[in-house]
Parts: sequence; C-alpha cells; structure tokens
Amino acid sequence: MRITLVHPAGFNFVPGQPDFSVLANRMPPIGIMQMASWLEKFGHSVALHDCLGPYAPPGIAANAEIVLATEPEMVGFSATTSGFMDAVDMALYIREKRPDIRIVFGNVHVSSLGAPILEHFPEIDCLVIGEGEGAMLDLADGKPPETIGNLIWRDPAGRIVANPRRDRILDLDELPFPAYEKLAGFPHAYHLPLFAYEKRYGATMITSRGCPYTCSFCDRTVFERLYKTNSAQYTYDHMKYLRDNFGVWHINMYDDLFTAKKQRVMDLCELLIEKPLGVQWNCAIRTGHTSDEMLAKLKQAGALMVSMGVESADPGMMERHKAGVTLDAVRDTVRQIHAAGLRAKGLFIFGMPGETPETVKVTSDFILSLDLDEMNMTKFSPLHGAPIWDECVSGESGDFIEDWRLMNCLNFVFLPNGFSSRDEMDALYNWHVKRFYDSKGYRRRFAKRLWQHRWSLWHVLKHLPETIAAARYFSANKAQIEQARREFALHPRQPLGLKPMLSTDLQVDNIVAMSPVKLSRREAMKQIIPLVYEGSGSCAPPAGVTAL
Repeated sequence: MRITLVHPAGFNFVPGQPDFSVLANRMPPIGIMQMASWLEKFGHSVALHDCLGPYAPPGIAANAEIVLATEPEMVGFSATTSGFMDAVDMALYIREKRPDIRIVFGNVHVSSLGAPILEHFPEIDCLVIGEGEGAMLDLADGKPPETIGNLIWRDPAGRIVANPRRDRILDLDELPFPAYEKLAGFPHAYHLPLFAYEKRYGATMITSRGCPYTCSFCDRTVFERLYKTNSAQYTYDHMKYLRDNFGVWHINMYDDLFTAKKQRVMDLCELLIEKPLGVQWNCAIRTGHTSDEMLAKLKQAGALMVSMGVESADPGMMERHKAGVTLDAVRDTVRQIHAAGLRAKGLFIFGMPGETPETVKVTSDFILSLDLDEMNMTKFSPLHGAPIWDECVSGESGDFIEDWRLMNCLNFVFLPNGFSSRDEMDALYNWHVKRFYDSKGYRRRFAKRLWQHRWSLWHVLKHLPETIAAARYFSANKAQIEQARREFALHPRQPLGLKPMLSTDLQVDNIVAMSPVKLSRREAMKQIIPLVYEGSGSCAPPAGVTAL
C-alpha cells in the first residue's frame, strides 16, 4: 500500500503571527520516521511530509497538495493537541479532493480522547490509539478493522467501535532505525536547540517507551505504564548509523527518562568507551537517582549535558506535582553533574495549579543558586490524559482556555487562582528568563564556550536577516500581538469539554497521583470499578460507542 505520513504544523509561537521558533530549534518528527521504516520493513511504500520542515510551504492547502502529489492510498496524521486542528483542516481538504483515500489519526491527542474524536470529525476514518506500529501495519495489510487492536473505527452502520488495546511491543530492537533518509533537508536543514551542542550536525533519538513514574502533568495514554527500552547494542548501532550515513556528530536522547534502567546505560557507556564514535550526546536523568559512577561513565562515553526535571522550587508545589524529588536532592545532583565534568540543565514548569507570584520567585531564586549551564521553563498546558486534567477543567484551581491550538506549552492557557491575569504571568515569566540569561554566572559560562558554540553562532549569523526581522517584528508590534493573542478565536470546529476515555490502568494511576492521601493501586481500583465494563480494560464508552 502507498502511505503518506504527515507531521502537521500547528502554532509554535504566537497564533496568527509568523513562526520564527524554527530559527532556534527545528527537530525531525521522529515518530512518523519510525513508523515509516516499520511499514517499509513489511513491504509498504511510505512517503513523509513535515509541515514544519525547511521546505514546507505555509498554509493548509499548499501542504495538503504536497501530500496528494504522493498519490497515497492512506494518509496518517501524527498530531499533538496543538497541531490537531491543522491536521483536521488538511484532512478535510484531502477528503474533498480524494474521497477514496483512507485518513487515519494517531498520537497522544487521539489516544487520550478516543472515540469522541470520530463523533466530531467525520473526515477522519479511524483512530490509532496507543502504540501505533501494530495497528498501522494491520490497516496497511488490509485486515478487517474489527480484528485490529488499538483501532477506533466506524462500522458499516456508522456506529463508532472502540477495539480493545493490543499488547505492547516487548522487544524494541525489533524496530528498524527511523527513516531519516525520507526527511527532506535532514540533517543539514534541521538543528537542535541553539547552544546545547558543540558538534554538528545534530539528530534526535528515542531509545525507550514509557516512564515508571507518575507526575501530575504528564499524559501517558500512548505507552501507559509499561517501560521498555532498546538494548545497549542497538542504541550504539543506531548512533553509529547516524554518524556513518548522515554525518551526525551530536545526538539528543529524547527519552522521557533515559537512565531509568541503569544497567542498560552502563552497558551503553562501556560500548562507547571501548569503541568510541566521537559523537557527543545529551540525555535526561532522574534527580536523586543518579550515582557518581554513572555520571562519570556518561562523561567518558561522550555525554555533554544531562537534563533533570525539577518543575518548581516551592516544596508544596513539588509535593503536589513531582513527588519524590526534594530541593536538597536537586542541589546534590547538580554538584554531582558538575563534578563529573558534565553540563547541567534544569527543566521547570510555570503555571501549574497552586502557582503564585511568590512560588515563581522562589523557583527563580533557586534556579540562579544552582549555577545551571542551561535552563528551560515551560508554560504549563494541561493535557487531556494527565492526572491533573480534571482539576484544571473544573475551575476549582483556576481559569482554563481550552483552545487546542494554544496548548503547546508556549501560551498560558491556564490561569491559576494565585494570579490576577495572564499578562501578569507573562511579565513574570519574561522577568525570570531575562534574569537567568543576564546573570553573571550564565554570561561567564557562555563567554568561555564561545568557540565550542561556533556552529550555533554560525547558524545565527547565517540566518541573521530572519533573526533581525523577528526581533523587529515582535518589538514593533507588541500591542497588536497582545491584542491578537487576547482576541484569538476558537477554531469553529473544535469541540469543548470532551472527556478522556482512559484505560483502567491509567485511571488508577491518575487517582493515585492526585490523591491528597497515599493510596494503594488496589484502593484506587475500588473507586473506578463501577465504570469498568465487562470484557475490556477501558472505562465505559460514551453513548453511541460500541466496545468489542
């Protein structure tokens, strides 16, 4: 079968304004690249289109025409929440031009919401929820839809049918390397976040699926509770493949938690030490769960920087959203990282329920005290399948604008009760970012590493006209941009208030994560038993939805 997989654009900065974010960071859509290589392994012909790619035109129609030009029999959209409505608009355009093409949607947004998506969007033929390789292969092979696990579809009578979940892939080494070669402009026209690498060109890898922890803000509806990894040898071979075939010399490991399986990490480091590739790489670690020995091995194996999720420095906020992490553990981990000769990057979230101007200032002070090499502060966006979703939409902790296009962690869609306005939040956010990058510690480190960052500097110089245009645009049009942000209208077809259709396991996880008292999984299960329908691990489907 001829299949085209699409990564829709969505809004990546300010709605209705030019998207300059790709100047600082344009990363390959690794999900559709992985799916492409999997389907081709079994004899299908696959094309890719990245609507955020270096050669993609602006606009729905222009991108849809590129997809149509590949003459697909099936089009698969991998859409996050913020990119979903762009994908829908493209799907409608394709449906009107070529009604014979099967249109399939996957990724986290449809995995968390499930069947209600089909009720609202008739141009979508079916949804692939959870891990997608098995269901997509079955569709491409022409198997009857009623036999395909992880599929939500319409039967001949028009009824929406939610098939049971299928078993996860237990051996991730069965997956071929992502189809990097199908991505126009890779690697030279894609780039990692500026000043986070020393060698070019860069690429991304994901070497595990799932996460063993349950944070309040994290949606795990795709891979649920099962944590699986590629082997050390597979990961080493993947890194070597990128170096030898594409000239990639820096890799960002975008696993949710790269070091959760410690022996695998140590084995990989040993391979990289014994047979060096000359490739540098970054990864994420868990605060308080990393030894001096592991950090030393990471450094020897070519790691440049490690990231750790902290989220907040307010003890109450940490207990509520990131249980198990303490400020003392964060300080100790940063000291360990620096002692090993690695760079330390802290990851924080601004604006979760319970946030106030005081908690933000406490976090900002703490960040500066850590002497971090890099910092990323995300604007909180609730996710449909996260434990905290119900609290956010209830209104008890703040005001929520449920505009899917704005839920990209770049807009304050949630206003906690502790703030008077989103303008106040934006001002405090900008104050902190300026404070960090203007700090003496950061400026000193940056100046010392100017030569190491020469490729980032070259990228800025190469795109200087666009960079200057971006600076002038946003400085000259502040009032208009703020007005556009405030008056930005909801997409006319986006529904409001859809309830996530979560599996039993995830319902239990969410109850445990958000309970003010410590609950066992057995105790949490008792709270949802009335919702479980016989013969499936999912909660009762909405009216009009059939469960096989």
